Amino acid sequence: MRKLILIFLGFITTACSTDFQPKPSALLRLDYPKPEYQLTQEVTRFSFEYNRHAFVKTENKSAPRLVYPEMKATLYLNYNPIKKNLDSLLNDAYQLPYKHISKAESIPEKLFINVKNQVYGTLFSVVGNAASQYQFFLTDSLNHFVVGSLYFYARPNYDSIYPAASYLQKDIVHLMETLKWD
Repeated sequence: MRKLILIFLGFITTACSTDFQPKPSALLRLDYPKPEYQLTQEVTRFSFEYNRHAFVKTENKSAPRLVYPEMKATLYLNYNPIKKNLDSLLNDAYQLPYKHISKAESIPEKLFINVKNQVYGTLFSVVGNAASQYQFFLTDSLNHFVVGSLYFYARPNYDSIYPAASYLQKDIVHLMETLKWD
């Protein structure tokens, strides 16, 4: 019996080792609510649909902001009437995303054309640790010009804000698709 206990203790002490494998870290799960869109009431000169999970802040009628408090993000919009200055407005709109070129890995562009509503523009996606992940402009080429920029209230770490930026890209595209000039 004594030999049996010694053998059993021998197995227990030799079977245990200090090497162990930790469990892999869990991935962060980010669930964003399904977007529900409503028409703007506060803005003049143009209207658009925006996500109900944001709110429109209009301290200046030509520069409304869409604030996403849960994501700590704001989409800044700026309206300019065209007065023989379309070239200058377009030049500024194309230069704005490229101010982030030092932090950006790439800046792909997507053209937008809505003949029915006479809305034309470009969406710039700034890939990398830039301050603004998305910028765009919309115009009818005759009277109206709108510029938009998305900013997060966080240190620009592309990997961290990518899920939120992707969610908000869909809202920006929806805004561009539903924008109408008043």
